[in-house]
Amino acid sequence: MGLVSFIFFFFFSVVLSLLLVAVSPSGGAVDKSCDAPFQGEHLNSSGLHLTLHHAHGPCSPFSSTPPLPFSEILRHDELRVQSLNSRLTNPKTAKPNKTPLLDSGPWSTSSINVPLTPGQSIGVGNYVTRIGLGTPSKSYAVVVDTGSSLSWVQCRPCAVMCHPQQGPIFNPTASTSYQVSSCKSPECLGLQTATLNPSMCNKRNVCIYQASYGDGSYSVGYLSRDTLTLGTGQLSGFVYGCGQDNNGLFGASAGLVGLDKNRLSMLAQLSPKYGFTFSYCLPTSSSTGYLSIGGTGASRAAYTRMYDSRGLYALKLTSVVVNGRALGASTGGTTIIDSGTVISRIQPALYAALKQAVVRALAGVPRAPAYSILDTCFKGSRRSVRALRVRLVFEGGAALDLGASNVLYDVDGSTTCLAFASASGVAIIGNTQQQTFTVIYDVGGSRIGFAPGGCS
Repeated sequence: MGLVSFIFFFFFSVVLSLLLVAVSPSGGAVDKSCDAPFQGEHLNSSGLHLTLHHAHGPCSPFSSTPPLPFSEILRHDELRVQSLNSRLTNPKTAKPNKTPLLDSGPWSTSSINVPLTPGQSIGVGNYVTRIGLGTPSKSYAVVVDTGSSLSWVQCRPCAVMCHPQQGPIFNPTASTSYQVSSCKSPECLGLQTATLNPSMCNKRNVCIYQASYGDGSYSVGYLSRDTLTLGTGQLSGFVYGCGQDNNGLFGASAGLVGLDKNRLSMLAQLSPKYGFTFSYCLPTSSSTGYLSIGGTGASRAAYTRMYDSRGLYALKLTSVVVNGRALGASTGGTTIIDSGTVISRIQPALYAALKQAVVRALAGVPRAPAYSILDTCFKGSRRSVRALRVRLVFEGGAALDLGASNVLYDVDGSTTCLAFASASGVAIIGNTQQQTFTVIYDVGGSRIGFAPGGCS
């Protein structure tokens, strides 16, 4: 295994199967209502609220980009899961990777109501939002990931490589508030815990970051500060990466913003003003959702204890109930909750019991062949099968009451499959099961909350 592959394998993924980044099936003009602020009962005035649209909805910012085939979505999903497992079991950091940026200056040419959309069309697993960066502020569509720390965008002059993106690439020389970070700055010294890659320093004392992901995607560039704009909110001195060498499954996005617990994440940098809390509702293709940073008004939310799992968000699944009948299998230890994983992974014994219960509940529905990692499939669409209710119960009694759209995944027009798989490592609650619920991450209070009807 080469050094680059080794580095990528060990560093948590960011970008895969969040596979929901926006694609408008019609490819038509975006309705003006797409820019309207999200209005929901779970929001209050104390936070920043970013409107979230589904990858396949009409408000996608990437409507001209063709979506990935579902087989590729599952392949990328599996790579993301492998990366999360590697992060949890192999927390070692990598050696620095040689980059041409070490020998050049920062600009050598040697070679909040913001639309948030999930990301299949960019070939990644997260949802996507628009952020404003620089002075004057310019808008960029970026991947949003709960499993990542450092935020970054592609920057001119793309000294090594930039992937094609929607809209212009950020030009730091056009921003009056842009600054590079020095090698001795606190943010540079904190890079290793944020990216699991050590920082580097070039001949001009500019800090160089390396962000690498489990699928082989990466971004390398200059650690920087600038003004971040989210809706009506602003943050001066926002720390992020100005990417000069970017490659992988980022598709048409300008970059990525991280929402994990690390102090360099966008969430942590916004927390002094808005609090160490965020919530979201991941929408279906026919609904509208949101990402809210700061206070939440979800009075009906039920909470469970939040566990730390090397910076990832984790909880304890205590039981699974299918059509009113609890499964007897053990649920195992802690379970990761992740916005970027599409198909949930649960412990093998529990998955076997769930599979058996679903097959029994759908007796009479013709079976279909397995599809990649999805081994429990039926003929027809999820709308054509009779009622199927699955309840995921967490420590303390908080629960997700899943409908057919959260339990089954239509892989094509004639086949629907159970949207769970057997875990080969850590158990993960993915975004299919989270859709349409309000999910609250109260980091300061060490708890995760759930409320129904978040996208309505």
